[in-house]
Amino acid sequence: MKKTGGILIYETLGEITDPAHSCLVVWDVQNGLVDRIFNKEEFLNNLATLINALRGKMPVVYTFITPPPTGFRYSWHIYSMMRRFNVKEPGQLPAFMAPGSKERETPEAVKPRGGDILLEKPTASIFIGTNFENMMRARGITTLIFTGIATEIGIESSARDASNRGFYPVIISDCVSSMDREAHERSLRNMGRLAVVARSGELF
Repeated sequence: MKKTGGILIYETLGEITDPAHSCLVVWDVQNGLVDRIFNKEEFLNNLATLINALRGKMPVVYTFITPPPTGFRYSWHIYSMMRRFNVKEPGQLPAFMAPGSKERETPEAVKPRGGDILLEKPTASIFIGTNFENMMRARGITTLIFTGIATEIGIESSARDASNRGFYPVIISDCVSSMDREAHERSLRNMGRLAVVARSGELF
């Protein structure tokens, strides 16, 4: 650890992920995504172990995909969903992460518990359309530890955003996943240049 101009600079993984100033983010771990990733059992086992090791030592924030109401979605959002689901008309889009649906729920092995924070968010960045940043600043959090789905979408987007806002972004490589293994691996290589990438066992 170094200090310059009154600013502490964390250097080791232990310093960066000290529970006193860290938060664990469990990004979009919902059945509708978990059931489609390439390594479901391994991912859930690793994530459950990590959450159990860190819960009670630092805040745990679960995010949930929460699309805006019909009629209040950007054109781009509708178009991108049409591409994702390979449909020609907006009316052909399936209900996605509808409130009360099974696909919106978190798998039993990694469910939130009392004291965890549940955060609904409308975009692929944890900072846009939420009060997440204010909450972290108020708590004195400087490190965001990212886990969840999908590596190359919300995880990478939020990690880049976190870096731009002055947070230390840490990606737990064996606790993030994707529907596309190649994209997942490519994203981890990308983030290795702009964030801290570590395996879960290095944190405890």
